[in-house]
Amino acid sequence: MAVYTPVSEAQAADFVQRLGCGRLQSLLGIQAGIENTNYFVGTDQGEWVLTLFERLDADQLPFYLQFMRHLARHGLPVPEPRADAEGRLVHGLNGRPASLANRLPGRHVLAPDLAHIAQVGAMLARMHLAGADFPLQQPHLRGLAWWAETVPVVLPFVDAPQAALLRDELAFQQQLAASAAARALPRGPIHADLFRDNVAFAEAGGEDRLSGLFDFFFAGIDCLLFDVAVCLNDWCTDLASGRLIEEQAAAFCAAYAQVRPLDGGERRLLPALLRAAAFRFWLSRLWDWHLPREAALLQAKDPSPLERVLRERIERPWHPQP
Repeated sequence: MAVYTPVSEAQAADFVQRLGCGRLQSLLGIQAGIENTNYFVGTDQGEWVLTLFERLDADQLPFYLQFMRHLARHGLPVPEPRADAEGRLVHGLNGRPASLANRLPGRHVLAPDLAHIAQVGAMLARMHLAGADFPLQQPHLRGLAWWAETVPVVLPFVDAPQAALLRDELAFQQQLAASAAARALPRGPIHADLFRDNVAFAEAGGEDRLSGLFDFFFAGIDCLLFDVAVCLNDWCTDLASGRLIEEQAAAFCAAYAQVRPLDGGERRLLPALLRAAAFRFWLSRLWDWHLPREAALLQAKDPSPLERVLRERIERPWHPQP
């Protein structure tokens, strides 16, 4: 991700050696993303991803890192954080809390077909089932409370129609969250950010196979349906128009439901959760766009595609078939 905290080769070499990962051979800053500092690290024992956390503190990190290890040990293709000799997953480097995890194979597929989309749907359902016995609890930190705090911060930077949309959608989502139907939705640990650039595919037998789920650092306890909505809004959407591609959305939901069927309440509320997911990412991109942090390699994402998605989800609700 964007490099906020530079790491020298000498610092990286000492860090990987302390974790028993061998001798440093390469260190490369990762340009994509805007939340943390990430490097690809190569040693004589393998390939790794080094993360220095810029916003999360050391007390929050055990939830994310333990969740990743929990999923990896349940057989999901998730990077497993490296523990030190005392079993700790949270380390320190250059004044920041840090982690080191194995680098999984594969590449991002930014123009997915139905086969890619179905694999993501099935894997998300597997992740939700595997998380059912995860013992730690931590709120989804980019959920409703964060939305309410952040809307007033970005309002001075937007035009009148956008400001009205932000206020109206926040009020709608607050009313929804207070309803009995929303409170009855199945809950558990969610990824909350499973966009196309957080999934990898590797070629196997002439076909692309899902080989990695990444970037769990927005995870938290929330309704499982929010994860479904995030994926539909990215994997199954024409971002130029914001339109949901219904054939792709149906394939995603069918693959998900083969592993974990959606109940009636989830099917009824999916249109509202599609709005919630679009609102959350439009809001966070407005925040990053208008209030950026200084960083080498920083690339804030354009908020406008998510505004189009939100307006489309309001105008054209979509329900999955049973």
